[in-house]
Amino acid sequence: MIAVPVIDLGPARGGGRVERLAVAHAIDAACREIGFFAIRGHGIPDDLVEDLRTRAHEFFALPVAAKLAARHPVPGTNRGYHPVAGETLASANDAAAPPDLKEFFHVGPVDVSGDAYYTGGPGRRHFEPNLWPAAPAGFETAATTYYRAMSGLIVFLMRLAALALDVEEGFFDDKVDRSIGTMRLNYYPAQAVRPEPGQLRASAHTDYGGFTILSGEDVPGGLQVRTRDGHWIDVPTSPTTFVVNIGDLLMRWTNDRWLSNLHRVVNPPATGATSAARLSIAFFNHPNYDALIEGLPSQGVPRHAPVLSGEYRDVKYRKTGFTATRAG
Repeated sequence: MIAVPVIDLGPARGGGRVERLAVAHAIDAACREIGFFAIRGHGIPDDLVEDLRTRAHEFFALPVAAKLAARHPVPGTNRGYHPVAGETLASANDAAAPPDLKEFFHVGPVDVSGDAYYTGGPGRRHFEPNLWPAAPAGFETAATTYYRAMSGLIVFLMRLAALALDVEEGFFDDKVDRSIGTMRLNYYPAQAVRPEPGQLRASAHTDYGGFTILSGEDVPGGLQVRTRDGHWIDVPTSPTTFVVNIGDLLMRWTNDRWLSNLHRVVNPPATGATSAARLSIAFFNHPNYDALIEGLPSQGVPRHAPVLSGEYRDVKYRKTGFTATRAG
């Protein structure tokens, strides 16, 4: 496979089991070969996506002091604003690289109750309250609406994954319904100064959890994924044709049938003194913190030791400079 395939979810959304199986098989083929696919026919309204993108662009256009006012007071907390060069994603894969040339706004789960799952010790670590900026108007509402829409889409994708992996269609439902995943509004500023040698907008890394859903922009300096023969290829992106990839834990769940693949965001070509800025919205579904991740029985003898979802993410976050969230 030399390109990321585009899969239409429409037949699976509107049809019966036969149609869902056909789409599931297309997802399986993409995840086995490259670990990435794009989706259309997903049912998420264009205006819902555009609303958040508009608010995000307005936020990142604010003066630095205004953005820093939305920075979490506890360093390393994955909520709120994070300035440029605050992390190196490659370090989560034990690789050395200069700091990434991006700033971002981190949003955690938006529907949290008083249940002990959320309020007990582990829950307080993973369900830190969100921190919202004072401006622009409508930012919190747009982000919350988008987060809920992605959460629903994840459940549907995981049911297709279950069909692809020969387990009961609802197998993953109770393992992703209280996800500790997050959403990042990633902003890659225009580059007025040449990056350091080896410095990228986002260094090569894999994601940690289940499915990631990305809404990107078709501007220079975008997403690339590495093929199995070691070549980097561009991944076409647009705001409403989402790019989906799998993370490390989903790869473990499939007993390495599916590939959690290295990807990166490259720098735009230099064009005089400045180069294009870029926004992407990444929604990371990470299984419930108490979900035990072990090879599915349908996928043969397990190759990895079982691991709890929350503990695995804690280790990865520490490598990139984050705590999971503040301990309560």
